[in-house]
Amino acid sequence: MGLSEVIVEQIKVAMKNGDKVRLETLRSLRAAILEFETAAVQKEFTAEEEVKLLLSASKKRKDAIEMYVNANRSDLAEKEQLELAIIQEFLPKQLDRSEISAIISQIIVDVNAEGIKDKGKVMGPAMKQLRGKADGTLVQEIVAELLESF
Repeated sequence: MGLSEVIVEQIKVAMKNGDKVRLETLRSLRAAILEFETAAVQKEFTAEEEVKLLLSASKKRKDAIEMYVNANRSDLAEKEQLELAIIQEFLPKQLDRSEISAIISQIIVDVNAEGIKDKGKVMGPAMKQLRGKADGTLVQEIVAELLESF
């Protein structure tokens, strides 16, 4: 069962349970999927595209949370946090810092990086390998830390 079908089923459950925040979040994800499907030449929604869509929705919520916290609007930040938690249910399991460090360390060895000047050589393969499994900001931070130790 693809992401679209899962979301449709979850929408039905949220409607039955009267879970307004979950329903709104799932409907926004469904709208993003429909927008993609109508804009795409190909009608198949690949797993990679599903993750990309979910990451985009997740990033929007994180940015909104930061904006609301800075504006002292904890009520709106809390709502965005709830929506983010719902979206993250559909994302692959996120790796922890030590797992990310181990993967990046191997990439550094593979590309023969010699210091911070080689950050670009490491970031490309790291983001490709960790897409959907780790936050990009955290990956950048770890890459910088590991390359500075050279």
